[in-house]
Amino acid sequence: MSYNTSAVGSGSRNATRTFEFGRTHVVRPKGKHQTTIVWLHGLGDKGSSWSQLLETLPLPNIKWICPTAPTRPVAIFGGFPCTAWFDVGDISEDAPDDLEGLHASATHVANLLSTEPADIKLGVGGFSMGAATALYSATCHVLGQYGNGNPYPVNLSAVVGLSGWLPCSRTLRSRIERSDEAARRAASLPILLCHGSGDDVVAHKLGEKSAQALSSAGFRNLTFRSYNGLGHYTIPEEMDEVCNWLTTRLGLDGSWS
Repeated sequence: MSYNTSAVGSGSRNATRTFEFGRTHVVRPKGKHQTTIVWLHGLGDKGSSWSQLLETLPLPNIKWICPTAPTRPVAIFGGFPCTAWFDVGDISEDAPDDLEGLHASATHVANLLSTEPADIKLGVGGFSMGAATALYSATCHVLGQYGNGNPYPVNLSAVVGLSGWLPCSRTLRSRIERSDEAARRAASLPILLCHGSGDDVVAHKLGEKSAQALSSAGFRNLTFRSYNGLGHYTIPEEMDEVCNWLTTRLGLDGSWS
């Protein structure tokens, strides 16, 4: 699937880039379908890597959709092309945000969720850059629109971010404070963030600051978990936390029919 978007800051109002998304892998629920979650991989990875792990989780009521990001030049790798949800040159709170890439990926996520049945709860999660994209999608849901002003079409019930960070954090609070409806959505949206203290790719401090930025913007239903010594990867203990949290927040009953 591809998207054409107007380039931001390109020097031309008519300049566009096309984003070609890769293969999407789906893990069907083993029991009664109650929730669908789009799960986003990290920089340079692909959807199949996470679909294999998610299939092993004791969550029979969840359908997992694991898309693959477009292959594109990435500044942090000196322009070398790899799968990426958006461009990034520096992973820090002061780094510029690739709004065009974030918008295209958030649109792709919403499109994948928009065809789910009306009685199914919807969520988004991810690892590293995938977690950043999931959190950007969460802010679009809360604000009711994408960064370009177009309406955000799906209602999210849960967001999970592992070893990630919050894009566009500097303006989030002021944007939410302008709308009572956005403040209400922010207060009620469950978010789980997990981060290892030994992460040398996305610093634990950045994950902490992202959680603080969300809290100060009115996201009151937020849980932040630190894992002592954990690097830029996941471990069974962390995935157990995710399973327990999703089961509780989404009211999953483990039923098989």
